[in-house]
Amino acid sequence: MFAVAAIALLVTVTLALVRAALGPTVFDRAQSANTIGTGAMLLLAVMGFLDGRPEFLDLALVYGLLNVIGTIAVLKFFRNGDLGDPGYATESESWAPPGRPQGAQPRSPQDGG
Repeated sequence: MFAVAAIALLVTVTLALVRAALGPTVFDRAQSANTIGTGAMLLLAVMGFLDGRPEFLDLALVYGLLNVIGTIAVLKFFRNGDLGDPGYATESESWAPPGRPQGAQPRSPQDGG
């Protein structure tokens, strides 16, 4: 029974590969990549069961988590054009601590402050 499930998962991954190659939009390709990752995760779990190696289930869970994080990152990149704040300020940006207006300079003892 599990061998039939493994064959069905291989067919699913093959069809998702075709969808990734022929997808008209980036989001169709991203969805097919997510489907390929999910199918690979399930295939890894089924193969672990067939071989009697329960540690494959742990690998499948980690692979599934990486698949979700990777899909979110790719979709965020295609939606926004970047993955977020690089972590440093550019020359046009200035950082002000809470409670101090943007652009206000700290007062030094020489200035009477």
